[in-house]
Amino acid sequence: MTAIKLIDNVRLMSTEALRQVAADADGEYVMLCSAAVDVVFGEGAVLRFCQVADMTGADMVYSDAFGHPLIDFQMGALRDDFDFGQAMLFRVSSLKAAVAAMSVDRQFAALYELRLAMGSKVHINEPLYTARELDTRKSGEKQFDYVDPRNRAVQIEMEEVCTDYLKKIGAYLAPAFKEPDLGADAPEVTATVVIPVLNRVRTVGDAVASALAQKADFKFNVIVVDNHSTDGTGELLEAIAAKDDRLIHVIPERTDLGIGGCWNAAVNHPKCGLYAVQLDSDDVYSGPDTLEKVVAAFREQKCAMVIGAYQMTDVNMQPIPPGVIDHREWTDENGRNNALRVNGLGAPRAFYVPLLRQIGFPNTSYGEDYAVGLRICREYRIGRIWDVLYNCRRWDGNSDAALSQDKVNRNNLYKDRIRTWELQARIAMNR
Repeated sequence: MTAIKLIDNVRLMSTEALRQVAADADGEYVMLCSAAVDVVFGEGAVLRFCQVADMTGADMVYSDAFGHPLIDFQMGALRDDFDFGQAMLFRVSSLKAAVAAMSVDRQFAALYELRLAMGSKVHINEPLYTARELDTRKSGEKQFDYVDPRNRAVQIEMEEVCTDYLKKIGAYLAPAFKEPDLGADAPEVTATVVIPVLNRVRTVGDAVASALAQKADFKFNVIVVDNHSTDGTGELLEAIAAKDDRLIHVIPERTDLGIGGCWNAAVNHPKCGLYAVQLDSDDVYSGPDTLEKVVAAFREQKCAMVIGAYQMTDVNMQPIPPGVIDHREWTDENGRNNALRVNGLGAPRAFYVPLLRQIGFPNTSYGEDYAVGLRICREYRIGRIWDVLYNCRRWDGNSDAALSQDKVNRNNLYKDRIRTWELQARIAMNR
């Protein structure tokens, strides 16, 4: 027998509500569905859920919906917003055991705790039901939900659940850090602004101007890696470089580089400074003191990476929602553990170049910075600057403004893979 339980908000369940589900469950399986989306199962769909659970011995089974494909679960799929769809089948014995082991009452994170406790989670890549889409916003509007202050109570619970889970599997890292030798073989240039660019003639001139306008008591330069632009970006950069030799215009020999590969070209350039500071070709620094603040943070916080805060604006630099993105969820005590739960670490990012040259970026155009950030904080402290350091300009040319579901899935699958590898490395390091 399979009971179907309709839950007002499946994702944000309380422990009390989950205990009631466990108490009422008397068959082999129970299906949890969202009451708010009008789930309609296809012909034989519930039977198909049960068949797959029987064949695989899974503790939890989820499927695609019509028009909404999902991705496979893996070890590193620790995001509390991992999309299991609107219908999830649980083996009753596994659910009851997991609920009985829950020692803390949660208001929001009980389902997150439950699915982490499930030993085997199987994705049926068949559309077995239809459901109304609850969130019709574009991808660029959804991506900052986890740093919205209005969601802070939810995020605190989710962090606690994730941290407890990391401790159980041996992946938790205590707040003890190596200190990089920040004075070793210091080059003449202290800081280098790195700007990868491809066909951004409309915005890259503003980015370069804001970098060259920095005021500092140390030498700095700007390396723009032009990934074979064809829209006049290269000619614009050459014109600026002719007037200011602090701008180094690099066109890589390779034609197969993503953003990560462009970063590698910049940080391995002989004129790259001791610290490499990120600036996207769409964006501008918010003031002339950004580099001074970043370098001071490296020295004061004894860290290998520094992350600041930024203001969301339109292309004319007028503030737009959600406003300031500062990742206040980060703490020195637990930031590197919580980093495995959230989908990004913030910006602008800056790196200690001697260490970055050893690690290197993956040659991708998505998640490359997240991968490096996770690798660095496995051993080293990430310093934080809570001041707004740049304006992140949103316009119709942004690469992440409105992604298709397939592209969102590919991006999420890759970041989950990054987390899987990092989890395995942390477990091995703890052993």
